[in-house]
Amino acid sequence: MSRKKRKNKQGVSGNKKPLQLRGTTAKPRSSRRVGLPVDNAPPPIESLKQVNVNAAGIDIAANVHFVAVPKDRDSENPVRSFGAFTADLDAIADWLADCRIETVAMESTGVYWIPLFEVLERRGFEVILVEPSQVKKFRRKTDVLDSQWIQTLHTFGLLTGSFRPADRIIVLRSYMRQREMLVKSSAQHIQHMQKAMEQMNLKLTEVISDILGATGTAIIDAILAGERDPHQLAKLRNERCKNDEATIALALQGNWRDEHLFSLRQAVDLYRYYHKKIVEVDLEIEAYMRQFDDHSDGQPLAKPPRAKQRSKTTNEPKFDTRTILYQMLGVDLTSIDGIGAHSALQIVSEIGTDVNAFPTEKHFVSWLSLCPEANKSGGKKQKKGKSPTHRSSNRVAQTFRVCAQTLIQSKCALGAFGRRLRGRDGAASAITAIARKLAIIVYTMIQTGRPYKDVGAEAYNSRFQDKLVASLRRRAIELGYDLQPNLAV
Repeated sequence: MSRKKRKNKQGVSGNKKPLQLRGTTAKPRSSRRVGLPVDNAPPPIESLKQVNVNAAGIDIAANVHFVAVPKDRDSENPVRSFGAFTADLDAIADWLADCRIETVAMESTGVYWIPLFEVLERRGFEVILVEPSQVKKFRRKTDVLDSQWIQTLHTFGLLTGSFRPADRIIVLRSYMRQREMLVKSSAQHIQHMQKAMEQMNLKLTEVISDILGATGTAIIDAILAGERDPHQLAKLRNERCKNDEATIALALQGNWRDEHLFSLRQAVDLYRYYHKKIVEVDLEIEAYMRQFDDHSDGQPLAKPPRAKQRSKTTNEPKFDTRTILYQMLGVDLTSIDGIGAHSALQIVSEIGTDVNAFPTEKHFVSWLSLCPEANKSGGKKQKKGKSPTHRSSNRVAQTFRVCAQTLIQSKCALGAFGRRLRGRDGAASAITAIARKLAIIVYTMIQTGRPYKDVGAEAYNSRFQDKLVASLRRRAIELGYDLQPNLAV
């Protein structure tokens, strides 16, 4: 139902006034400046300095690519469309060469940009990969106009290319990402095993910590072989298992249904199939990593400390990744607290064996989105609730964060630093701060070749206390006081 508008004394609904009363009661408007004068208007984009004269822009799609070049290079048709077949990609490179193009900018659209990027890079063009957010801010949305706009922005140097490691590292990165996909797929089938056993009311997950450990694997294999007696199954218990045979036997009294046993069998087969493929990938990774040059200068790799001498987990590569990485880099990244051999391999496979693409360590942590944002406007800090760091799905940053989580309770200097920040800002901020320090240490080691040495938690706490006392003494002097130590304490 619509409400009826009330009418005022003049018979007009709402706050409107009659026409004859508007002119008499209206207040005179004060003269104020509206907009910018014409003389202060920003100059047109054509008057800006052209940084990349021989630039082209490409709009990427699944089945068609639109390529734009400067108008003076092809007066008849400066924008052309090409297919996505290999012959079409070669035709794009030929046309760009005929137009005397030297640098090309393209959007990172899915994975469709990868074949064209590799073809152009192989043909000698300088190719930069641009995040769509850099173009969407000023976008006019058609495929033809997109390619022209990318070419215009690139001509005036308004686009920043994304980081892409060397081609040799890209091969290693592809192997590692394939391995990560296989590990995630195998983990899904562990959940399928747990679901099948829960449907049969087999509480194996309640009495052992890992259903794919020594005890769990032996019991599941016996079940699939036809054993149904819970006491016979419980005898397969490993001697290091926490619960006794009687408790495990009670957990294995279930409802043996054929459909759930079939699901369990398929989940086990798929899990083992994926792990066979992981072994194949590990062999490829090891063989490829041994092709890199040896930068260790013949120096032997020091034995790891006792705290890091542990057996490899199920999902870690079984070959000696620590030694091979030491030969590739010339430094031992596993000497850093919190970083193991597998984590070091994940980091190197993403950033490579050199970090020259990042001028300073600040550029590196900014790319990782581990540097704190200012969040200021008008000279004032914004209200709390905003993320102190930029949201990112960077794989290297995720690895650093996982490593940082293991250091909160450690006795190293990074652990003492994290505990101090955790008490002040919370655990999330402490983990981010530790991850940032880990990134700086890795950058410095790769860039300079210097080893890392931990000073220990006690030395860090002592240094922090000295800084705190020096700050208090300085503030006391500014206020006209003298700070003296209490020798009785």
